[in-house]
Amino acid sequence: MPNKNLIILFGGRSVEHEISRRSAINVVKYIDTGHFNLSVIGISKEGNWFLLDNPQQLIESGKEISISLSTTHPRFEIKSSGETFAIQIVFPILHGTDGEDGSVQGLIQCLNVILIGSNVLGSALSMNKIISKKLLEHAGVPVIPYMYFNKDEKISFEKVKNKLGLPFIVKAGNLGSSIGISKVNTFENFEDALKDSFKYGDEILIETFVKCRELECGIIGNKLLSSTLIGEVVLLKNYDFYTYKAKYHDKSAIRVEIPAQIPRTTHQQIRDLCEKAFLTLKCNDFARVDVFLTPDNEIFINEINTIPGFTDCSMFPGLWENMGISPRELITKIIEFGELRWQQEQQYITDL
Repeated sequence: MPNKNLIILFGGRSVEHEISRRSAINVVKYIDTGHFNLSVIGISKEGNWFLLDNPQQLIESGKEISISLSTTHPRFEIKSSGETFAIQIVFPILHGTDGEDGSVQGLIQCLNVILIGSNVLGSALSMNKIISKKLLEHAGVPVIPYMYFNKDEKISFEKVKNKLGLPFIVKAGNLGSSIGISKVNTFENFEDALKDSFKYGDEILIETFVKCRELECGIIGNKLLSSTLIGEVVLLKNYDFYTYKAKYHDKSAIRVEIPAQIPRTTHQQIRDLCEKAFLTLKCNDFARVDVFLTPDNEIFINEINTIPGFTDCSMFPGLWENMGISPRELITKIIEFGELRWQQEQQYITDL
């Protein structure tokens, strides 16, 4: 059979734009080009789409493209030449808004082509920290005590303190990579924390600050799931929590331990909860689940990342390497899960 066209999407209108580029560089490096015709599309910070030679190229220097919304012959067209190429498989490596939240997934699904990763529902549910907390809580998955507010509400420091205690964490309602997050100890830094989180959206989440170990679990599959042993992010410096700077700019800030030094039974408890969370939030193909473990061995599911990072410092590929699966094998498996799921979905009736 001829190779299918595989399109890698990266960039996007997101504060996590550069992290997306770094992830895409590694994904492209590990794509098995013996099985796929690879194309790379970068989405600029303004939202324009460009065909590139590789994800390291300046996005705006590529060839600007448009898209045909034909479900019988979906294709991209290069605006300058009129040349087209068919769309068969799309693998978004997009982090944050307009990419990990279901928006791009909806566009791809309208074309009836193979989408790798969570679909519209799973992406939207997982990206919204408030909705995901509610659903996980309803399913009996343990989450940290929380409150949530929108921009029009008057938020009382005293009420939050009385319910959640001090310190507490203020988060933007729909971001990842530790952006829009502040630790609040006093009334004096409360207002600044609110202003920072509300810069990114009209909802915020406030959680009890829990002294804990930061753990992560990788998952692949759909109805039948495989999960990894747990990895741990060990903070080596005096950061209040695992901040954006600690993640991406300070290489000496953390040590990653794979597997984490926890009892085997705790590994299994966490894996079971992570798989339950994956299914509860209707995720597909692959994800990374972030977990807190307290000194009293309480387990809390923090959040799910439906497009986990593939950067050089990202935990997700390392977790699977510890399970004996190389990055190249991992990406091939993820694509195969997406292809199989799409084939199964083609059986459903859409017309009467």
